Amino acid sequence: MGFVVKKAGSKVSEKDICDYLSEFVCTEKQLHGGVQFIDVIPKNVSGKILRKKLRNMFE
Repeated sequence: MGFVVKKAGSKVSEKDICDYLSEFVCTEKQLHGGVQFIDVIPKNVSGKILRKKLRNMFE
């Protein structure tokens, strides 16, 4: 599963992102769980991504 924040006015789709990644990474590292578009990636005060919060958002 990949989490993506779109820029304003961007028209990128889940298929576009998966196709782009397939050019650069092997099959094991591709996004088999799909792509979720979110508004903001949750971070703590020091700037680390809160992965647990991301997992809980989409369970």
